[in-house]
Amino acid sequence: MSTIEQAVEVDGDKLMQFVFRAVDEVGATLNAALVVIGDKLGLYRALAGAGGLSPAELAERTATAERYVREWLNAQAAGGYVEYDPESGRYALPPEQTVALTDSDSPAYLPGFFQIALGSVIDSPRILEAARSGEGVGWHEHVHDVHDGCERFFRPGYHAHLTSEWLPSLEGVVEKLKRGALVADVGCGHGSSTILMAQAFPNSSFVGSDYHDGSIETARQRAQEAGVADRVRFQIAPAAAYSGSDYDLVTMFDCLHDMGDPVGAARHVRGTLKSDGTWMIVEPQAGDRIEDNLNPVGRAYYGFSTLLCTPASLSQDVGLALGAQAGQARIGEVVRAGGFDRFRRAAETPFNLVLEARP
Repeated sequence: MSTIEQAVEVDGDKLMQFVFRAVDEVGATLNAALVVIGDKLGLYRALAGAGGLSPAELAERTATAERYVREWLNAQAAGGYVEYDPESGRYALPPEQTVALTDSDSPAYLPGFFQIALGSVIDSPRILEAARSGEGVGWHEHVHDVHDGCERFFRPGYHAHLTSEWLPSLEGVVEKLKRGALVADVGCGHGSSTILMAQAFPNSSFVGSDYHDGSIETARQRAQEAGVADRVRFQIAPAAAYSGSDYDLVTMFDCLHDMGDPVGAARHVRGTLKSDGTWMIVEPQAGDRIEDNLNPVGRAYYGFSTLLCTPASLSQDVGLALGAQAGQARIGEVVRAGGFDRFRRAAETPFNLVLEARP
């Protein structure tokens, strides 16, 4: 008998329940890589609407090796991602999985979520060393799957909610945008949110900023491709030093908690806004107490916070490290410390808090 078992009576049934849960967790961890592989190789897209394909047929349609495809399909079937018909030996992608795994316009689109998770796991040895030293790991130091996956994860939600729900929930903002407003999109990454707003409000002008030069390069290219480069410009700048003034609206999407000095960023926003301007802050859905976030969404966000968000903040000056589950009350403290008098929750989704701050 082990020392632990001698010290504390162990329930054998509960122990085995946990062991089998852990087996499921390992399978899920491996499946993150398999989903990214399936997405990048076009395996899900080839299965979509096909009715049922054999491994050989799927391999032929995707110019891949049948032996790899066969094992991939069996793993997907074991996880319930595809359906297997023993009589025909064919595999089918159900309609619900088809939407979630192939429709990039759907708010339920998931490949980007898996991609950023996989990138985070790939980078975990760096976090291991940072946890020992207390140092940070900057956003710019992560692998491409983190950057690309982040955009692909958040973009469907922006398309589903930003112009139809979130902006209309802000006091008087849509009317200003329709007439012609000046907007700063801070921490814009690849520019998805900036470009989406520019497409929806052709009379307004937009300035996107991010400290990561690689993301800004991508954003500029995306703006050209979207045909909005005449009203959208991007600059390389940290949140507390983006240029311009007299903005009608400043937006931050899922980035305030990543900043080393969010209070300093809040003060800069206050100084660049018009007196009747609005700051929209979109943050991960979170309650104000730890126990409020002990659920599947909170679990994912705490995981990302450990591997991405907290290290990013600790790599910068101040290093406040709010974390991805800071919650509305903690964000409100930052906003008020930055000089804002009015602060409220304007909208929310199962994954987002949409917060409004005004002078």
